[in-house]
Amino acid sequence: MWEYSDKVKEHFFNPHNVGKIDDADVVVEVGSAACGDALKLYLKIDNDVITDAKFQTYGCGSAIASSSVLTDMIIGKKLDEVKTITNEDIVKILGGLPPAKIHCSVMAQEAIEKALNVYYGKAAEEKLADGEYIVCHCFNVSNFKIEKVLKEHNLQTVEEVTHYTKAGGACGKCKPNIEKIIQEYYKKGAAKKMTNLEKIERIKSVINSEIRPALQNDGGDIELIDFKNDVVIVKLRGACGGCPMAKMTLKNFVEEVLKEKVDANLTVEEE
Repeated sequence: MWEYSDKVKEHFFNPHNVGKIDDADVVVEVGSAACGDALKLYLKIDNDVITDAKFQTYGCGSAIASSSVLTDMIIGKKLDEVKTITNEDIVKILGGLPPAKIHCSVMAQEAIEKALNVYYGKAAEEKLADGEYIVCHCFNVSNFKIEKVLKEHNLQTVEEVTHYTKAGGACGKCKPNIEKIIQEYYKKGAAKKMTNLEKIERIKSVINSEIRPALQNDGGDIELIDFKNDVVIVKLRGACGGCPMAKMTLKNFVEEVLKEKVDANLTVEEE
């Protein structure tokens, strides 16, 4: 079961700015209720300032909370400020989201991006660009969208792409094509080399989404202590602490997963 922050619960049980604006200057929709999550965003804009924003969201608590936070973030802001908002900003304000719910914050970011494009007359209609095609027909996700999240978030696996876009999260028939796009993307060298900060964030993500749940299933746990010079310093907790197999767990499981998911040059040591 996923754990949600108090902030997510607050915005889910008492969402801000729910409803519609009858005389809105911009109204956009993203997502699809048929596929699980949909967001309709209404904006009033005066002199390039968003004076009011309301939303109607169909979906889970994370989708509602992300929509609520987005409207709080944009009301009273100039459009130049609003266009810099990222899904990471939304997640940060919410105190984090489970990896499988990151796509909810991405949906909120896409809503404001689409609203600004419509306001500036750039995207009155959504059309596929040259070279763009639909990869996931269940959630209408194109190859360009997948490449975009690969570039912005340095994703490595099909599972991570699903978390950010929902592609592959229904029938799963598109997963081999998603894997092919990932391989071709990195083969072309399109992805930039990770900075230390990006590497740390990715280590945290892999530990929280893959390593900790596996250890917790056996009564153990792990805590990230430090990271420097490609050495990940951790502390084993619970049943793993003091276990005779602790060194094997660190090297054969924790280190191998981090090498595969983050960087082959990483080593893991216990504090």
